[in-house]
Amino acid sequence: MGVDAAVEPVVERTVRPVTGTEYLHLATQLLQTARRASATGGVWEAADLQWWWRRDQHPDPNGQTFWFVNGVPTAAVVLMNWGDRWQGDLLSADPHDSAWLDEVWSKALEQFRTLSANPVELILRSDDRALIDLAKDAGFETDGGEGTTAWMEAAERPTVPHLLPDFVLTDRTEVTNRPHPFVRRNGGTVTERLAECSLYRPSLDLAIYAPNGDAGAYGLFWADPITRVGLVEPMRTEAAYQGLGLARHLLAVGLDRLARSGCSRLKVSFDPLYEPARRLYLDAGFQTVSTTRTYVRDLS
Repeated sequence: MGVDAAVEPVVERTVRPVTGTEYLHLATQLLQTARRASATGGVWEAADLQWWWRRDQHPDPNGQTFWFVNGVPTAAVVLMNWGDRWQGDLLSADPHDSAWLDEVWSKALEQFRTLSANPVELILRSDDRALIDLAKDAGFETDGGEGTTAWMEAAERPTVPHLLPDFVLTDRTEVTNRPHPFVRRNGGTVTERLAECSLYRPSLDLAIYAPNGDAGAYGLFWADPITRVGLVEPMRTEAAYQGLGLARHLLAVGLDRLARSGCSRLKVSFDPLYEPARRLYLDAGFQTVSTTRTYVRDLS
């Protein structure tokens, strides 16, 4: 009796543009897969792109192209419109696999050519030699912008320091009758946009209010249940309230809530030349793991 030959699984590869909430869902899925493939590889978390959603809901299909294997996203080119500039990102389900790079980079250049104004910037890891070389060959140059990415085990998070008397820390489950502190710099739809993001939790959207009712410091903490990574993005202390320890208290509370939400590792990115941020995060126990540089090409 003969033996049936093994049936090779069918592999269907597709490439197509996506927009709107489908983009948000697929980008989240892709970056969660990437983080599970590499503990610290790549630049972004899924929560980073969800935070950016407040500014650009990606309505133009020319801005986002995704690659799929059997319907699962494996790579993408994403153009983020910041108003005064475009940000290009090449995403992969495995940050250490470069087999996808040439095809995705070719598509990225094609998408860049559709842009008629404003510069395009790429934020690249300093150790990503292959992508840096491609960017330089395409006319991108460094603009001096640098970034630091730091990590911490959740078990090593700092204790929560005391808060000044009459200052009150709240989250968005407790305060619904005040404008969101983010509105001033991010527009009146920021609350609506955050609510559209699967990783957003009002209990991790924190603010410290001064006795006069001002939001003196505020920050958003993102707990990803798939990767168990907790992201700090963004944090801000208003100028009139700097030097009072508000940021240290806010950060420690946020990290503690991330840990209690199931996160085992914590991440933050910051400008190493901005001393208050560098000191805040490193003093809290974050350890530098990687750095980035910004490369820009002017399209005008």
